Amino acid sequence: MSHPYDGRVLGTDLLILLPVAFLTSVISVVTGATSLITVPVMLALGMAAPEAIASNMVALTALSLGASSQFWKSGELQLHSLSGLTALTVGGSLLGALLVTVLPTSSLKGVVVAAMLVMAWVVLRPSPTPPPSHKNPWWGWALTFLLGIYGGLFSGGYVTLLTVVFTHTLGFTLKEAVVGTKWLNVFSSLIAVIVFALQGLVVWPVALAMALVMFWGAQLGAIWTRNLPERVVRMVFTFAVLVLAVRAVVVDVPWPRG
Repeated sequence: MSHPYDGRVLGTDLLILLPVAFLTSVISVVTGATSLITVPVMLALGMAAPEAIASNMVALTALSLGASSQFWKSGELQLHSLSGLTALTVGGSLLGALLVTVLPTSSLKGVVVAAMLVMAWVVLRPSPTPPPSHKNPWWGWALTFLLGIYGGLFSGGYVTLLTVVFTHTLGFTLKEAVVGTKWLNVFSSLIAVIVFALQGLVVWPVALAMALVMFWGAQLGAIWTRNLPERVVRMVFTFAVLVLAVRAVVVDVPWPRG
């Protein structure tokens, strides 16, 4: 999938990429971490990292719009309660997208590993979620802004981390967090797309094909999520967090090679 593309190579690559993108979009409505699956596949098919990240952001925007439209129809998406968090997300994502060509993604690996391990500890610890009176909204707002920077820069695991922040600092139930984070990710991804498009990094044939299948995949995922009990949603999310934590330790930690 090297740039520029010819039709034969592009078509062959899409036969691999699009089924992966569709299945990932269905499941990641609950779990997040879409980019941790799609971007490595794009890189393996020969895309340069900036092009893969930029094109993936277009697809993430469509995914988040697809899920949010379903949640809006069902009345679960309450925009008035997310206005401040949306503004923080827009500011952070703009800063992150501007950094993508300056700060190498590899420099974030240590931060990502630490964040994934902390997230796993928070989610998997046996103590129950604290009651709303023990919430820390200032921490929630600050972390929303900081995660917005990361979301605009790369986005791998962004929604998963944000879901944990919402449930443990802002008093959201897990289902409310799933709904809210999808809406915020519309803005996080869209801001990044605008910046990347102006820089000429988006490979539009790939991006639009992924966007189409991930929009419909997310619609299906949102319907699936809406019909699941909170307990089942939590089990799926917890399993995803555990997998991401193990992946971070195995793949992202620079273990010494013998």
